[in-house]
Amino acid sequence: MNPVRVETPISPEAIAGLHVGDFLEISGVIYAGRDAVLPKIVAMSDAELAARGIHLEGSVIFHTAVSVAGVGPTTSSKLEIEESIAPLSARGVRIHLGKGRLKADTVQALHAHGSLFAVTTPSTALLTDRILSTEVAAFPELGMEALYRVRVDRIPAVVAILHGNSIFEQQTQRG
Repeated sequence: MNPVRVETPISPEAIAGLHVGDFLEISGVIYAGRDAVLPKIVAMSDAELAARGIHLEGSVIFHTAVSVAGVGPTTSSKLEIEESIAPLSARGVRIHLGKGRLKADTVQALHAHGSLFAVTTPSTALLTDRILSTEVAAFPELGMEALYRVRVDRIPAVVAILHGNSIFEQQTQRG
């Protein structure tokens, strides 16, 4: 199967044409953050975000820290991360990128806001090779757990949750 190439900012129409199980290649500017910073981003107003050059409409948030060792997905069901998914989706985040099963209410929130959850390989070497540049976007005092603006080229991912459907539930039903 050929991957579907998506580039940020991502339109609602681009999401509408995708399906659970589709392979993606994500390019453009994405945000990287995890449990230390995502609740802080949720708490910020749109004006505060815009003042820092952070634009959530059509964006991707990769659940990862950014370090000299590289990047790799963290578990998206961590309380602080999963609780950020619905409010960030409501503010225009189109793709949440990480790993692991999410709760049913998160699946429904993604559906309600026209967003999706995709999983990516936990291969630091592969993912780091796809990063063109990084810069701290907010909360530099958090070090590698700050919010980063990351320019990427063809980050591989699989659509895991979309349109109220979850690849994890499909696997459970088949098993």
